[in-house]
Amino acid sequence: MASNAVVEQFDNAMLQVYQRALSEAGYKATRFLSMLSEHGGLATAKTLIHAHTVSEGYTALWERKRLDLTVEAVIHDNPKWHQLFTADELEICRGRLEQYQYFG
Repeated sequence: MASNAVVEQFDNAMLQVYQRALSEAGYKATRFLSMLSEHGGLATAKTLIHAHTVSEGYTALWERKRLDLTVEAVIHDNPKWHQLFTADELEICRGRLEQYQYFG
């Protein structure tokens, strides 16, 4: 089980990725910010991962060639967060990123 400190750090990382998407990619992820404030970063990430299709934000960041700012990439690229997710959730992240040529 992950510590509360790691969950809190992940919540902060999710807020930072919102801020970076706004400042670096010009993408204002209003719905994502609303989800973060209502549910926290971890629950928001899990909701987005378990959605049947990628979010509007994922698509918008893909169009801007900034998949590095997606929730999936933040999780995939930092092993520190892996403890917060199941193997299946990590595989969904990897699969989506691969499908959209993130590793390319």
